[in-house]
Amino acid sequence: MSDPTPLTGEPPALDLVNTRPAGADLLSTPDDLRAWLRLEADRSDEAAAFAAAETGAASLAAVRDVREHTARALDRVRRGEPPSAADLEALTRAQCAAPAVTEPVWDGRSLLAARRRTGPPELRPASWLAEAAAELLADPAVTSIRKCEADDCVLLFLPAHPRRRWCSAARCGNRVRVARHYRRHRPAVPGPESS
Repeated sequence: MSDPTPLTGEPPALDLVNTRPAGADLLSTPDDLRAWLRLEADRSDEAAAFAAAETGAASLAAVRDVREHTARALDRVRRGEPPSAADLEALTRAQCAAPAVTEPVWDGRSLLAARRRTGPPELRPASWLAEAAAELLADPAVTSIRKCEADDCVLLFLPAHPRRRWCSAARCGNRVRVARHYRRHRPAVPGPESS
C-alpha cells in the first residue's frame, strides 16, 4: 500500500493500529499525530479537542505506546488467544493517567452530561485511545476483524459486509482489480523459441 494518508472510518483503536502500514509509520512526529487526530475529529468530540490542542513529543510517545500494546493484544484476540497481561496492564495504566469524567453541567435550560479528561494534557489522547482499545478488545465483533487481502497491505478492518476483502475499495481493492485485469489482458510476450 503506497498511500501515505491514514485510513480512517474504523473504530478509533483500529484506525490507530492502521497508522503502521507496511514499511511506514504515519505517526512519526507530533504534527503527524495532530493531523491524524484532525482526521478522527468528525467522529469524536475528544479527538476534535485533542486535534485543536498542542501535542508534543510526550503525547506522541504515549499514543505510540498505546498503539503497540493495542496491536499486540488485537492480534492475539483476533486469533482466539488471550492477550498478554502486560498489554492489558499497559492499556489500563494509559487510561488511569488521564481518566474520563462525566461531569453534570447546567446549560441554563437543562442538565447535560459533559465528558472530559483529567490528568496531564499530553497524556489525554493516549488515555482516550487506550479506552477505545479496551472497548474494541471486549467487543465480540473483534474476532471478525480482518487483514486486507492485498499482497502489500497490512491494514485491518471490521467488515460491515461479509464479502469485504480489502481495507478500502478505492485503495487496495481498485489496485488489485486493475492488476488482475492487466494480467488477463496483457499481450503475450514472444519467447526465445518463437523468433
